[in-house]
Amino acid sequence: MAVPANVSKLLLLKVPLFAMLPEHQLATLATLMRRKSFARGATIIATGDFTDALYIVISGKLKVVIGDDSGREVILSKLGPNQYFGDMVPIDDSPRSASVIALEPCDLLMLSKHEFRKCLAENFEMTLTVMRCLIQRLREADRKISNLALMDVYGRVVHLLLEMSETIDGRQVVTQKIVKQDMARMIGASREMVSRVMRDLQGRGFIEVRGKTLLLHENIETKE
Repeated sequence: MAVPANVSKLLLLKVPLFAMLPEHQLATLATLMRRKSFARGATIIATGDFTDALYIVISGKLKVVIGDDSGREVILSKLGPNQYFGDMVPIDDSPRSASVIALEPCDLLMLSKHEFRKCLAENFEMTLTVMRCLIQRLREADRKISNLALMDVYGRVVHLLLEMSETIDGRQVVTQKIVKQDMARMIGASREMVSRVMRDLQGRGFIEVRGKTLLLHENIETKE
């Protein structure tokens, strides 16, 4: 059961969708949020559901997936703190085309469709942010389709590693845990093939394991 969230305005300011709201709207919004906890493996939204809320991730990680009757699935994206989903709710009343599943225990904030629509109607900048987000997702979908169609598995693995990386002290590193099965589901390949490509990249000096991080050497970009 969702419970009143007792959300601070500072917490909402960390969410890109709400960062432009004036203080009085943030204060009102904070009173409208509901908080709910989910266990690892819980399905927050299932394909075919009619969702009626915007969800904001407070803690934990989730995956957005599509699957078939045989149990195969493709991971469309992963979500973490301060990210959100369900932002199409005010625009599209169609059933959801993907499922959202908790990868670990997580806490979410929920804002009802009615209150979300009201916020959008009262704040043009917030509406623009939602539109930009939807356009970005369309572009990402086009890019992923292009990668699947035009790149071999080797190129897809390299491209995914570059997407997962961040720059720290002038070095490009992947700090998040790498799960080869998840990588395979994100690029439409087998786990065995991903493992083979990763071994080859490491053996040829394109990547280097350093403790819990993966260092990407500059020459890896030539392998895309």
